[in-house]
Amino acid sequence: MLTEGDLAPDFELATDGGGSTQLSDLLGKRVVLYFYPKDDTSGCTKQACGFRDYQAGLAEQNAIVIGVSPDGVASHDRFRDKYDLNFPLLSDPDHAVAEAYGAWGKKKMYGREYEGILRSTFVIDAEGRIEKVYSKVKAVDNPRQVLEDLSS
Repeated sequence: MLTEGDLAPDFELATDGGGSTQLSDLLGKRVVLYFYPKDDTSGCTKQACGFRDYQAGLAEQNAIVIGVSPDGVASHDRFRDKYDLNFPLLSDPDHAVAEAYGAWGKKKMYGREYEGILRSTFVIDAEGRIEKVYSKVKAVDNPRQVLEDLSS
C-alpha cells in the first residue's frame, strides 16, 4: 500500500455519466480517493452518502471526492441517481488502479478467502502526493474522519 509522501499513481478511468477522469487533470486540488467494494450494498451506501453529506465541508478544504469500485458505469449511474451522489464514481473493472494503490488483496468472509477491494481512502494533495492514508476503514465513520482531519 502507498504511504504518506508517495507520488500518487496517475490513472484515467471511465466515470458515471460517461466520459473519464484522469488524476493528473486534478492537480491544484486535494483529492479524496476512496475505494469501495460494490455499488448499492449496505456499507458502501453508508460511506457514499457520508461523503455526499460532507461535500460542502470538504469543498471548503479544497477537496473533491472520487469513489472507485470494480462496478461498471451503468451500475455507477444507478447508484449515483438512487442516492443523489454529488461526486464522480469511477469504474475499475480490472482493478488495475486498486492494485496500484494497494487497495486490492486477499479478503476473508464466512471462512472463504478471495481477492477483492480493501476498503481504503487516500487524500492526495494539490501537488499529487499522498497526504493521508486510511486503511481498513469503517464505511460509516470514514467520511467524517476525513473531513475532521482535513479541517484540523
